[in-house]
Amino acid sequence: MTTTPHIDVEDLVVQYGPVPVVGPISFSVSAGEQLTLLGPSGCGKTTTLRAIAGLEKPVSGRIQIGGQVMYDGARGINIPAEQRGLSMVFQSYAIWPHMSVFENVAYGLRVRRKSGAEVRQRVGEALELVQMAGFADRMASQLSGGQQQRVALARACAFSPSVLLFDEPLSNLDAKLRGDMRVELRELQHRLGVTSLYVTHDLEEALAMSDVIIVMKGGHIEQNGSPEDIYNRPRTRFVADFVGSANLIAGRLEAASSQGSDVTLHTDDGVVIRGVAHGRKRGERATLSVRTVHFMLSDDAAIAAPNNWPVTVRRSIFLGDMRQIHVGWAGQEIIIRQTRGPEWREGQQARLSVEPEHCVLLEGD
Repeated sequence: MTTTPHIDVEDLVVQYGPVPVVGPISFSVSAGEQLTLLGPSGCGKTTTLRAIAGLEKPVSGRIQIGGQVMYDGARGINIPAEQRGLSMVFQSYAIWPHMSVFENVAYGLRVRRKSGAEVRQRVGEALELVQMAGFADRMASQLSGGQQQRVALARACAFSPSVLLFDEPLSNLDAKLRGDMRVELRELQHRLGVTSLYVTHDLEEALAMSDVIIVMKGGHIEQNGSPEDIYNRPRTRFVADFVGSANLIAGRLEAASSQGSDVTLHTDDGVVIRGVAHGRKRGERATLSVRTVHFMLSDDAAIAAPNNWPVTVRRSIFLGDMRQIHVGWAGQEIIIRQTRGPEWREGQQARLSVEPEHCVLLEGD
């Protein structure tokens, strides 16, 4: 069943003076969906979020929320931020330290001139939602970073916005709390069923929390898809390299690989590796992407697999939950990450293998 997108962005362009910062880009977010804009600093993801919120004025394009036009450059429409029915959670929390937790959450409701009874009811419900009901009378300055983030979330949810916008909301938290809050935020979004747009440069955050991920580079969209699609089937070198750890293997495609889903690539050192095209365009030169976790290292010389080669271990690095092994292969260094297996030593001989389905043809070469 198809539904009308709750957020629809069409040919959006944002400039700072004469300098183009975003666009033109187009994407949509379905009702109840969480979409994440992922990319490095300066790629335009926060600017895009702020344009949707009404905090940045684009130079052209169209933004619709819930079927209502919020911005249309051609028609001269630009609805003010406070009239867009959105709520935004910032990286800095924007909590007022001189106010109590209750008053922080109530602020937006009071600005909207809600009655005292409705303010008390909605603040109570919002604090229950983020497990902060027992802190209503505490001053915000007495809260930890994680508690302040929960207050910011409660304030964002208090007036039942049609869309929640998140601008790197967890980046100021320590690693463990950040991991816990990812789970809480995702569960909260599911419980509320609210449409949300999330901005982050953190890959784990994007993979764990999103229904759809848009990877941005230089103000443009590099790839748009599910977390599994983005991770397992990157389209370009940038996505393969930015979204997780990948080995990029360049070479020449066999002429017989010009059709069908399977491809065979010859590296410049003459090593043959088989992979899959996923319908991508292909030329004579090409690059395959192989995630570090998909390469396997073994001391079993009897392995019979399409992609199977002798290698020499260059170094092995202990990373806690996993071990990172570097091997020499086809004139380049291949990185393997594995959670179990022998402790490989420098100079040791081994067999390197990978399933062809994990060797993904990239576009753009």
